[in-house]
Amino acid sequence: MKHLWLALLGTALLGAEPDWNAVETRAVEFLQKYIRIRSINPPADTREAAALFRAELEKNGLAPKVYQTTPEGKTNLIVRLPGRDRTKKPLLLLNHFDVVPVDAKAWSVDPFGGIIKDGFIWGRGAMDMKGTGTIHLFAMLTLQQMGIVPARDIVMLVTPDEETSGPDGVEAMIREHWPEIEAEYVLDEGGFGSRDLFSPGKLVFGVAVGEKQVLWLRMRAKGIAAHGSQPIAENANMILLDAIGKALALPEGGRTNEAVEAMRRNLRGAIAQNKFTSAIQKNTISLTTLTAGVGSPVKVNVIPSSSEATLDCRLLPGVNAEEFVSEMKARVNDPRVTIERIVDPNDPGISRMESPLFSALRTAILKYHPEAVVTPILIPFGTDSVKLRKKGVTAYGFTPMVLDAATVATMHSDEERIPVAEFRKGIRIFH
Repeated sequence: MKHLWLALLGTALLGAEPDWNAVETRAVEFLQKYIRIRSINPPADTREAAALFRAELEKNGLAPKVYQTTPEGKTNLIVRLPGRDRTKKPLLLLNHFDVVPVDAKAWSVDPFGGIIKDGFIWGRGAMDMKGTGTIHLFAMLTLQQMGIVPARDIVMLVTPDEETSGPDGVEAMIREHWPEIEAEYVLDEGGFGSRDLFSPGKLVFGVAVGEKQVLWLRMRAKGIAAHGSQPIAENANMILLDAIGKALALPEGGRTNEAVEAMRRNLRGAIAQNKFTSAIQKNTISLTTLTAGVGSPVKVNVIPSSSEATLDCRLLPGVNAEEFVSEMKARVNDPRVTIERIVDPNDPGISRMESPLFSALRTAILKYHPEAVVTPILIPFGTDSVKLRKKGVTAYGFTPMVLDAATVATMHSDEERIPVAEFRKGIRIFH
């Protein structure tokens, strides 16, 4: 490793590009090793992942700090590359160690094997977001070893619990270590390039300027317990199913979003039709759990007196959550059914769609993909960036890879993977 970085530094002094093949090969090997660490959330014990990053940074002359925020091992890592103008707030590279659980039986490969097959790196976290985190890391390492002093400080923060909304990760760092991470700009996950997801047959790089609000609800229905041989109207399950149907019946039309409208203008109206683009254009509700029954194992011949469900609601920026829930209760209109919040949304709005950083992203993308359309987008899922937008930071989601819709769909699903060639090219774009 030492000889590799000495070679990189030598080419930098000659005014040449780094030895990208060597950098990319090393980054692929690092990502494979990173995927093999089972930093599953829960429990989000990220000590081993933090140690991997810390060792790589320290042996290349950088001085990371590690903050363990819980006895169970939730661990944050922060590192700073000093810039020329220390009066400017830094650029923050934000990524997370933790990954969601897997159903290993549904995978054709070991989900924690980090194997390369059919031109892809496979494994939980390859896309969300160990691949992007590795790109962040190698941008820091390459700048450091080439002796490049950026215009402002560059800080990287890696958190342990993004997949559970960040109470011991980004929230703890904001609360206890804000001076170390206070930034003008943030680059996080979210946007990426695609030839089919955003617009049919057109290469589009979406840069996420905002995300939908997360509102989780629990519905409970009360009925009367009875013998299953004698159907009754007060069956809590039937009451709940009827209520769910009414809750899901969202009214058509309503609020649009300026990021989506900017995307529509940039694509000249040609937005592809799929679950991703549908979700960013409206409020959505997904039924995620149903729980009912008496006994363990549950008795088939007993009608339970209560039943419950959870709803994952995602609201467009600017939508009032109180009004949304009130309207849902009015549609359900049943005193036997209660609706309560599990998680309240954050709504910081969207980041500005034009800035020096957005222009820099556009320039870097077009250098390697001159035919691309670069546009602001909204994303349907949540990231740690929402907490920083609440603090007034301009945050963009940007994964510098071209991914087809089928690959994007593996995030949080089975067979998660990213193309090796796009990962390697992404290192150059991000640098």
